[in-house]
Amino acid sequence: MTETETVQPSVPLSVLLAHPGLGLSQVAGPAEDRLIGTVGTTEIEDPTPYLVGGELFLTAGVRLPPDAEGIDTYVARVVAAGVAALGFGVAPVHQEIPRELVAACDRHGLPLLRLPPDTPFVAVGQAAYAAIAEARNRDLREISDAQSALTAAAARPDALQAVLQQLSTRTGAWTALFDAQGNELFSAGPRPASPTPRLLRDLAIRTTARSTRDHVKGRPPPPAAAAHHVEGVHLTVHTLPRADSTGTPLILGQAGTAPPTMVHRQMTGMATVLLSLLTSPRHALSTETRSVGALVRLMLGASPAEVATALAPSDDSTGDHWIVVHGRHLHMPSRPGPTSRPDEDPAQLAALATALGTPYVHIDGAHLLALIPGTPETTPSAPALAAVLGWTLGFSTPVPATDLPRADSQAERALQRAIATGTPAVIHRDEALTLNALVSPAAARELARTRFAPLARAGAPGASALLDTLRTWLSLHGSWDRTAAALQVHRNTVRHRLARVAELLDVDLQDPGVRMELWFALHWLPDEQTDEDQA
Repeated sequence: MTETETVQPSVPLSVLLAHPGLGLSQVAGPAEDRLIGTVGTTEIEDPTPYLVGGELFLTAGVRLPPDAEGIDTYVARVVAAGVAALGFGVAPVHQEIPRELVAACDRHGLPLLRLPPDTPFVAVGQAAYAAIAEARNRDLREISDAQSALTAAAARPDALQAVLQQLSTRTGAWTALFDAQGNELFSAGPRPASPTPRLLRDLAIRTTARSTRDHVKGRPPPPAAAAHHVEGVHLTVHTLPRADSTGTPLILGQAGTAPPTMVHRQMTGMATVLLSLLTSPRHALSTETRSVGALVRLMLGASPAEVATALAPSDDSTGDHWIVVHGRHLHMPSRPGPTSRPDEDPAQLAALATALGTPYVHIDGAHLLALIPGTPETTPSAPALAAVLGWTLGFSTPVPATDLPRADSQAERALQRAIATGTPAVIHRDEALTLNALVSPAAARELARTRFAPLARAGAPGASALLDTLRTWLSLHGSWDRTAAALQVHRNTVRHRLARVAELLDVDLQDPGVRMELWFALHWLPDEQTDEDQA
């Protein structure tokens, strides 16, 4: 199979030959079908610089060489350029296809099509592109149907076997899931004859060994894939993506009698994501069907707003808002290590989830993230158990799922303030009766962008770090030490950053009026600007 076949839809040449409105007929070349990826036309003597391969090349023979040797060279060139077929339009230049061209196409194995005088080249192109568009839509429908079927299979009690069965049914390949030692855990589809299962197993073992050997210690090994064609059988293997460097890697293997198409590759990609999710330690902690289904949809392209309703409690029809929680365990190392894995203490995870009133809690070493479903009127409260367990928390205000990035920023800033002030928790609050309510949000955002635009000229550590330092310093009433503690940097680093801010903005940070102005602007600074700075 050519690269064109696997990357973009193509149309078989036989489809164009059978088109009733074109009147095409094949007069030379092999009878085997060819795939047409595009249609091109030119009348220059050497068209090869303008060919990409896989096209139906149309010509009226305006600059066709006059002798047999020249025609043979012409055909050899277009064949070497990868042309799938040659279409020759008779009249007005040539009343019929030259015999030398017919002989050359037979000699070089190039299908030669005759275009009758009343068939415009444009009509051939339109028919080809219409057929290609139909093939593309057919592929998209097939991928969409497969996504729905795989998602439904992942929500079944026998999820692993069900996903493999769906993948095998839709790709026509025998499908198996292996561990790193080559043990066949699950399989689906008609089992191929020996030695295909053993060859697929050996390929899986070699791919896993290479992926494990090459990856950086302490980091999860990157997904790896390999393919092998032997005795009419196409073997492919894919290691499942892993969120950490622990645990036994798993490998998805497929054995089919035909090479995988672009659609089959898309289906396999979906399946590897689902299988990785279903075999992760996180999935083992919670098998609630609605939550798993929401995660599956999210992994396959759904937006947070689309899956939020599935994550809300089933008995709460008004739970359309979410509170984001950030936490830090001050008695643990800030960076995860081999002794601070998120799943080391399921009891603490369960206790925190119960205290916060949500199952959506993630602990990564000394860091915690949580989502609490609620309503616009929900008032966050810090559970005393969190402080007893050594956690300091920051809470956002309730927001709809579309505003989760804003709530994430609120929770992180609240956490920084809680750490700086030494309190167990800080809850971000939106005040309605403030000066902000008197200013147009669009005008305020534009003011913020303009006010902090000079920071784009800052060198290391960048505008984002300078803005975070300024925001924290202002929120802590100009305290160097508390700002340093909140940002986990040295107090001299804080002084240096703020001096740089004052220089770039040309302001006196000791002036209360300047501080008030900057605080107002920071409140309206678009989150996307900070994201771009970090990127």
